[in-house]
Amino acid sequence: QVQLVESGGGLVQPGGSLRLSCVASGSIFSMYAMGWYRQAPGKQRELVATVTKDGRRNFADSVKGRFTISRDGAANTVYLQMNSLKPEDAAVYYCNACGATILCEYVYWGQGTQVTVSS
Repeated sequence: QVQLVESGGGLVQPGGSLRLSCVASGSIFSMYAMGWYRQAPGKQRELVATVTKDGRRNFADSVKGRFTISRDGAANTVYLQMNSLKPEDAAVYYCNACGATILCEYVYWGQGTQVTVSS
């Protein structure tokens, strides 16, 4: 069993920045991939960014050029750096771990952290 704990959410003005953290209970490199998803009220959960164990990254079109995903293996932590935030970025952000292979035979989720973008 893998536990994921997110932090770093909060209130930020449009154009501002936040960095989210996801601390895993074990090595993030034991997972096939780590990622961030988000869900706004009344909307489906959507992929934001992922990074595979070999360092391949993928981003949603809506955040390309604004968000980055990074890792600290020693700290078992994955980060999401969010810049130039827009009101439409407001959501609960969830950390995700995908285990085994690209098929994600095992999936783990954190409890989420709230990001609010407002003037």
